[in-house]
Amino acid sequence: MPSGDAGGPHAPPPFQIAYEDEHLLVVDKAPGVVVHPAKGHREDTLSQLLAPSASGGDPERAGIVHRLDRDTSGLLVVARSDQAHVLLQAALARREIEREYLALVQGRPPARSGTIEAPIGRDPRIRTRMAVGGAHAREARTHFQLDRALAEHSLLSLRLETGRTHQIRVHLRAIGHPVAGDPEYGTPGMLGLQRQFLHATRLAFAHPISGERIEVSSPLPADLQAALRRAERLS
Repeated sequence: MPSGDAGGPHAPPPFQIAYEDEHLLVVDKAPGVVVHPAKGHREDTLSQLLAPSASGGDPERAGIVHRLDRDTSGLLVVARSDQAHVLLQAALARREIEREYLALVQGRPPARSGTIEAPIGRDPRIRTRMAVGGAHAREARTHFQLDRALAEHSLLSLRLETGRTHQIRVHLRAIGHPVAGDPEYGTPGMLGLQRQFLHATRLAFAHPISGERIEVSSPLPADLQAALRRAERLS
């Protein structure tokens, strides 16, 4: 099962398989792919494309353990059995699944590393957005480290401790450094981007059945590499 093939002969595949065994998959998702059916997105979701190989949990979201925003690319783990799904969700709740991202942000944070700790809930004015301190806000914690400082942007490595909807994007906006190209929380089209510069670059966790350590990485996709080169030329 090397990749999905929806979208026509010339479209990039909606996902690649970065790791696979009888219990789970690690999927490298392309931007533009919705993880599971939701209002306004009922067809061609990742969970539907993976249906023959994934299992566990809600049948409409079979095997899905965590999610990525539609236009965030990169890695997520998917169960292939009810047992693996239960155990992976428990590991996620215990914060034992390491999820790392790369984001290019506007400006430069005041410190080379730090933690953003601010509760996130539904934005009361724009229902498609989330906000710090929004309706029914829940605790949220994001760790960041400066990878590269450029003239007008910074490349950050981020690690999620919690997993709220749009968490990284909302937290970075809250500290005044929105993700480059973010159409909801930043400036769309920046650096020629068609989406936010956010990529789930690394997953690491103990295998739910064998206990073996699984660690998978994903390089920046071509569109984000091109945007990074444009940002470097501004330096």
